[in-house]
Amino acid sequence: MEKTFNLARREDGIAILTMDVPGETMNTLRSEFGPEISEMLAEIKQDSSIKGLVLVSGKKDSFVAGADISMLDACETAVDAKLLSQQGHVVFNELENLSIPVIAAINGACLGGGLELALACHQRVCSLNSKTMMGVPEVQLGLLPGGGGTQRLPRLVGITTALDMMLTGKQIRPKQAVKMGLVDDAVPESILIRTAIEMALAGKRPAKKKKQTFINKMLEGSSAGRNIIFDQAGKQVAKKTQGNYPAPAKIIDCVRQGMTKGMIKGLEVEASHFSDLVMSKESEALRSIFFATTEMKKETGAGDVEPRKVKKAMILGGGLMGGGIASVTTTKAKIPARVKDISETGLSNALSYAYKLLDKGVKRRHMTPAVRDNLMALMTTTTEYKGIKDADIVVEAVFEDLSLKHQMVKDVERECGENTIFASNTSSLPISQIAEAAARPENVIGLHYFSPVEKMPLVEVIAHEKTSAETIATTVAFARKQGKTPIVVQDGAGFYVNRILALYMNEAAQLLLEGQSVEHLDKALVKFGFPVGPMTLLDEVGIDVGAKISPILEAELGERFKAPSAFDKLLADDRKGRKNGKGFYQYGSKKKAKEVDSSVYTVLGLTPGQNSDASELAQRCVVQMLNEAVRCLEEGIIASARDGDIGAIFGIGFPPFLGGPFHYIDTLGPAKLVEILSGYQSQFGDRFAPAELLKQMVNEQSYFFK
Repeated sequence: MEKTFNLARREDGIAILTMDVPGETMNTLRSEFGPEISEMLAEIKQDSSIKGLVLVSGKKDSFVAGADISMLDACETAVDAKLLSQQGHVVFNELENLSIPVIAAINGACLGGGLELALACHQRVCSLNSKTMMGVPEVQLGLLPGGGGTQRLPRLVGITTALDMMLTGKQIRPKQAVKMGLVDDAVPESILIRTAIEMALAGKRPAKKKKQTFINKMLEGSSAGRNIIFDQAGKQVAKKTQGNYPAPAKIIDCVRQGMTKGMIKGLEVEASHFSDLVMSKESEALRSIFFATTEMKKETGAGDVEPRKVKKAMILGGGLMGGGIASVTTTKAKIPARVKDISETGLSNALSYAYKLLDKGVKRRHMTPAVRDNLMALMTTTTEYKGIKDADIVVEAVFEDLSLKHQMVKDVERECGENTIFASNTSSLPISQIAEAAARPENVIGLHYFSPVEKMPLVEVIAHEKTSAETIATTVAFARKQGKTPIVVQDGAGFYVNRILALYMNEAAQLLLEGQSVEHLDKALVKFGFPVGPMTLLDEVGIDVGAKISPILEAELGERFKAPSAFDKLLADDRKGRKNGKGFYQYGSKKKAKEVDSSVYTVLGLTPGQNSDASELAQRCVVQMLNEAVRCLEEGIIASARDGDIGAIFGIGFPPFLGGPFHYIDTLGPAKLVEILSGYQSQFGDRFAPAELLKQMVNEQSYFFK
């Protein structure tokens, strides 16, 4: 059997220990490596000719990407999970207790268990490679660093910095890492190993004093000060997680106990909290999202068909969406983009939008001005169809007007090549209707981005019945290069995400008209786990946009999509939301907290009455979304429950700890959902009628994933 760890002795007494997992592109830590490492460390201890040890990775551009997550799914009990953590502790303690200097030479990703391995070394040096990143992202999977990270990190970089890293999962770049004391040095990749060897030859050094702000020094220097830090962190976490995520509070507890009662106690608490979290339903849901997105990265969206290479893109429309799409095309995908708009103003908007985003990177020192300018040079503009003959894909982001989109299809077919893909960023018009104007309908596809484009991770790739498999595969690959998670959905009004969102929003509006206050409704759904409440969302998306989409959905999908007529009153009062500073909330005031614009009640002719139970309100809105998601699966709009979960989480912020609508239905039980829906149906009418597939599942006692 090929070994993962190989030891090479040098004549100067320094040994190089290389980790290289056979047959994998990345190194990940697995429990079965434990005995192999222990054997290797015993051999090093017994060899008196070894004066120092340098730990390196045999993989290009990656040190250790973390622990192998699938190991956690194999744990059947909390005891199994605790054992994993304790095994890690034993091995890392052995490494730390070697009497010779141990140096980690880090190049590329050093995350989770990989960083914990580096922390157990006596010193660390990293390369200045742009791929070098350090961090402990376990919290994003509902876990905590279980290999001693909650103990070694605060001792190295200070409590405040360590908590910030562990509670956010943020990744640290090389220069930042030196500044915070996470690594001792950062050098060009070409001299990384040499520098590590020199550090090992210089012998063990006392740890560098970490640079801390005066306040942090004062607070961390006394037990009363440390208590203030832990209490503050606890309060912030409770506010952010709404009590829905158990990991952050457990991370704080590990650090608190370790810093108060010492390392041994800290490790014991870490192993026990780690095992609880591995078995929690929240972590299970978050891990399922991780596996689903990893699996999706390998799929083309069109079976075995290979995507064509996109060397140049064109964007029609320089508005907010067009500017955002052009920006992710040049900066993320590094593909030249030509933006066409009828006005110079539109074009300068698109350019300044992209420039502002890149300039943020320069200000934060993530990139140099030269890199920014080179990326900006990939974006060119035109008011006519010039310089676009060779565009491989054209993304159209103009107004939601069918005749305008028909004109665009004809223009593109006339001016571009015969293989050029025409992708429409429509949010509600069926793609087959747009393709009616095309001579080459097989090249027409929907590519629906969410606003703001640079932040929202999802895109819907919408195929109509004539779209070719190659067009689908090429569009999926293009979206992925832009840093997006694409899901392929079939053509139909509202596609998937806006369709399930529409019923949820309509129900929230219904509750408002029944006398619930705006802030109570929003708070109820944030407490449930959404990033923002439905009224805030309506202000952000635009009340006018919502009003435009509703009739399209109602015409195509039926009565249940009818929006409350009271919304016409809002539009008559020129309330569009944030974009024109008039909506459910007040805009333009200097106050931190948003305040409701109470005149909205007058416009709607309402007096907000007694607020109902928050969980009841959330349930009424959410079951509408769940029911519609099942209908989309039933009609083949989405290919699988997995795609439906990813679409809802990445497209509208469905609470990730619930795993997505379909995972959540499994947790509730289809029978329970049908019972809730039927109850509402008898109370409020047929918009709550349970989907046929749900009723069938109750009869068959089947589930989506179990």
